[in-house]
Amino acid sequence: MDMVDHSRGVSPMPLVNDEWAYALCGGLTIPGSFTFGSATVVIGNAGTLIIVEAGDSLDESCVWNADEVRLLGPTPTPVKKRLVEEPLERSTDDPKLPVHLTVRVTEGLQYLGTGAVARATTVRHPDCDEEVLTDCALRLDSPLTRPSLDRVRPRLPSVDLPNLEWLSQVSGDRASALEEFITGWYPAESETDEPVSIQTPPLDLPHGLRQFHRLAQHRPRCLGVQNRLLPLSELQTDPTGEMFVFGEENQGGFFWSLLWTLDGPEVDPTVWLREYDEPPIAEREPLSGFLIQFSLYEASMGADYLALPRRLTAQQVDLLTEGLLPVPLRPFWPWAPTRFYVAPGLVLHVSDEGGDNGFSAWAGATHRSALAPLVDVAVEWIQFDG
Repeated sequence: MDMVDHSRGVSPMPLVNDEWAYALCGGLTIPGSFTFGSATVVIGNAGTLIIVEAGDSLDESCVWNADEVRLLGPTPTPVKKRLVEEPLERSTDDPKLPVHLTVRVTEGLQYLGTGAVARATTVRHPDCDEEVLTDCALRLDSPLTRPSLDRVRPRLPSVDLPNLEWLSQVSGDRASALEEFITGWYPAESETDEPVSIQTPPLDLPHGLRQFHRLAQHRPRCLGVQNRLLPLSELQTDPTGEMFVFGEENQGGFFWSLLWTLDGPEVDPTVWLREYDEPPIAEREPLSGFLIQFSLYEASMGADYLALPRRLTAQQVDLLTEGLLPVPLRPFWPWAPTRFYVAPGLVLHVSDEGGDNGFSAWAGATHRSALAPLVDVAVEWIQFDG
């Protein structure tokens, strides 16, 4: 290991031993080493060393993509203090201690380079009045190459991805299309997928909403993770009694509603989008199409595996969607018309921001392998989990 000069730093991806890696931290604090789950964090006077196991898991610490290492807790208190609290306490003139990231492979430790905390989640521990670090994303200073990534994050075994049989139903039997998409994308959370008796809603619902809430009995995540459709217990009319509110933005900035009449619901009513006291705006698709669009949007936003490009030109949108199938519906979201493109296990939505703002896009997938159609697209990625 003498080939590496500590005084000048190191280049990413050399194979090192534990002694060499521990030396990066200088003299250790007491106690200085903490192991939890698949991770070890070594706290020293000159820096921090993080060791994760080679592998790929949603619920274990690992290399997540070419830019990010995920550390999943709950972590010991000194780890939270070193990674989250101490950097905030240091002044701008006081340099932050380096964080060195490594992966344990069969031959030793693969050194990835240095990184910094990009995101940290803490929750209050139920047994004590203390915030516990549960999820920490560390962004590498130098992204990994594809061969290096494949070495420290071996590819997940292939799986059967959700198929696209539902897509052929969108222009005809939309109720079937909605059910096939939701049941294909979201595993049932109860032991049986048998139909359950839906609770009596406080208001008379159109068939499409009844169907959606029946599906949500076994798959509650389909109600939304970014925005949401209101659970049955919260359905209500607006203060004027003219509109029936059934969905809302995550911060309550706008809501979706249907025209409310005493004559009973329309078969496939218009969906109205309203922001605060502004006049309502009609969605381009009636309820049957809106529910498919809402489901596609939330599926992509809440997916475990993401592909997020920077702002796109129209030409880049063409490149991004070239290998995908368009969903034959009019644009979703009146303020920034949004279209959907799909592949097995993958949903991409593209929004027209108008003028010089170009297009924004967001792709979500049920499995890393579903992002394969986007791997070689020549766009700049904010995050790519494939």
